[in-house]
Amino acid sequence: MSRLQRWVNRYYLRISQEMKNLLITLFVFGWAAGAAAQPTVYPKENTGAVYPSPAFLPVAQLPVIRELPDPLGGVVSFADWERRRSEIGHLIQHYGIGRKPAVDAGQVSARMDGDTLLVYVTVGGHTLKLRSEIRYPKVGKPPYAVMIGTSGIALPRQLFDDRPIATMVFHEKQVNDYGQWGRHHERGQHPFDRLYPHLTANGAYSEWAWGLSRLIDGLQQLGPEVTKIDTEHIGVTGCSYAGKMALYCGAFDERVALTIAQEPGGGGAAAWRASHESKEKVEDIDKTDYHWFLQSQYDNFRGDDVYRLPYDQHELCAMVCPRALLLLGNPDYTWLSDPAMLVSAQAARKVWEKFGIADRMGWSIVDGHGHCQLPERQFPEVQAFIDRFLLDRDADTHDVRIVSITQKK
Repeated sequence: MSRLQRWVNRYYLRISQEMKNLLITLFVFGWAAGAAAQPTVYPKENTGAVYPSPAFLPVAQLPVIRELPDPLGGVVSFADWERRRSEIGHLIQHYGIGRKPAVDAGQVSARMDGDTLLVYVTVGGHTLKLRSEIRYPKVGKPPYAVMIGTSGIALPRQLFDDRPIATMVFHEKQVNDYGQWGRHHERGQHPFDRLYPHLTANGAYSEWAWGLSRLIDGLQQLGPEVTKIDTEHIGVTGCSYAGKMALYCGAFDERVALTIAQEPGGGGAAAWRASHESKEKVEDIDKTDYHWFLQSQYDNFRGDDVYRLPYDQHELCAMVCPRALLLLGNPDYTWLSDPAMLVSAQAARKVWEKFGIADRMGWSIVDGHGHCQLPERQFPEVQAFIDRFLLDRDADTHDVRIVSITQKK
């Protein structure tokens, strides 16, 4: 018999039921208080900037990892998560999307022109201008929470019309003027490249994440008295390739309280490894748009070499922790690789679970609707995340793990 078992027999089994109830209550209260103590948002873009970049192995020396890598990486307490989160961010930038450069406060200036936010970023004698109109709500009083759409907001307008939430659009072409259709510039010819000519190999997602962060810089610099925006309640959303964009933006800026990635597909939330193993034609590491990523990601990790990638997309999702993340899927569109997104989501959620805040992360994968056209039956979970994490309302997000596929006749 162990010492613990002897203690239980001698003491715990002899105390009154009232005392047992008190001990249980104290334990539960302490656990809940610990979970509640985890921040829901931060005032800084990157709290892990204090940690140096890890050493990167040459690709030929990277080990083969068949299973999804452990996102916690040995972390045992929340105090260690900041360092681990920084490490994941460095890996994603080095092997996947390119570096998101830090910006000094003195390099950014901002002003309002009516309801339009103007942000100027000056680096190396070159200035990049960002412009975004703020649409203010007709209910509530300022300062307002804000939802920023990457390239636009595909979520239905009625989700915001009766809520005190402002909306903005991050016009990504102001940073990297690449588009999927029509004429566009190539690497080295984008507005971002004039500021950072040494980063012309970057993929668009690192540059777009940089640009979204500069909009937030402008909101912070001007303050709620000027912008009418509450910078402690910022959300980011987008759909399809912009769903990927929203996920990268939210993962790489800790001032974002809520990230909603809608139908983000491969290279967003879907694990590269799981997509590679799919028997369907899906967006995997071999078949995606390489304007979005480092060309070296394809050169180094295509085919079975994907198993040498030292991270996977569930760790991009995990970078959002301890803040809130909702993933929205649409299994009618096989290309989106939603089964791989589900694998990734389940693996990522373990990080929130580890810190007792699993109610801040969820997913809803629902069929029967067009691409980027959220059906009404998905409204409740989206409304709950918006209400709780942008408006501090008492909404139930404790177990949003929805997979609903209609049986086709």
